Amino acid sequence: MARAFDRKLILENGAEFAGYGFGAVCERICEIVFNTSMVGYQEIISDPSHAAQIVCMTYPVIGSYGVNDEDDESRNPTIGGLVVRDYNDVPSNFRYTKTLSEAMEEDGIPGIYGVDTRAIARIIGREGTMRAMLTSADTAKEDALAAIAAWTPNRKIAESVSCKKRWYSRTPNPKYNVVAVDCGIKLSSVRAFNAHGCNVTVVPIGTTEAEILALKPDGLYISNGPGAAEDVPGVIALIRAFRGRLPIFGAGLGHELIALTCGARVFKMKAGHQGGNHPVRNLDTGKIEINAQSHGYCVDPESFTGTGLRMTHQNVLDGTLEAMESTEYPMFSSQFNPGAEHELYDRFIRMMEEGRKRNA
Repeated sequence: MARAFDRKLILENGAEFAGYGFGAVCERICEIVFNTSMVGYQEIISDPSHAAQIVCMTYPVIGSYGVNDEDDESRNPTIGGLVVRDYNDVPSNFRYTKTLSEAMEEDGIPGIYGVDTRAIARIIGREGTMRAMLTSADTAKEDALAAIAAWTPNRKIAESVSCKKRWYSRTPNPKYNVVAVDCGIKLSSVRAFNAHGCNVTVVPIGTTEAEILALKPDGLYISNGPGAAEDVPGVIALIRAFRGRLPIFGAGLGHELIALTCGARVFKMKAGHQGGNHPVRNLDTGKIEINAQSHGYCVDPESFTGTGLRMTHQNVLDGTLEAMESTEYPMFSSQFNPGAEHELYDRFIRMMEEGRKRNA
């Protein structure tokens, strides 16, 4: 006898997908996006950039290597939900300590499997990012659509995932001190700075200029995170206060905040870039890189006139801006997630070294 469906996903446009539940048993209304990564589901569900988002994985089999204790991108995952085609609850990997469903249940994340993820991705690609509800199979469609229509996104989502007090990540024989403003920082970014010989002090949104100066930083990092950059005005003021005084490196949301600080425009994309396989061209070298991305907004290079900004990297597929630099200040940023070995970290190190020499 076939198992009865116990969960369903209902999209804002009325599309309905029945399936089977895993993870936490709860109802959730969020924005829904699709992610094209073939691996890395643990990093995806723990990435604060996906806070309050339901993520639909286009790769069909998810869960096959379980979850381990080292690869989380945040201490408290805040993703809204996960949608997969086939869920594997019998992982095979020597590092795994929990199944994906066990980890999601602990963190209050609902999931659904057995649905047509290709159809969902096509709907989002064609119609754009929309709201959706993960709910029980017996929820009436009319009630779900009414609840979706009444749902209001959290305009302070970056503040909600930011740390509540500062914390430290130190490394042996440090060369530089980096202060990282936590707009939804990924732990892999902190580890990357440590690997480059930097002590890192992670501070919450709302930290003042004086408090940052008291930490004696060599450089300022503005992290990735969820939501719209215009909803984090305090960090824009902070960037404005420190540009020209400290080297500044931004990624993801931090990149968008730097753009707004300089007077450029940021717009919401139709479906966003979510995945680990986006080709990006370095416009200075012509080299093409494959980068991980998790963003729904983009900086408009057509708005750069008078801002002192210059595009340095461009997406090969759709031509959107992927990284930029200031021609006036030691400041640059990337929309993509730079890996630990990316040359942008080396560039930031050189800027901090030059800053020390100037101030010696």
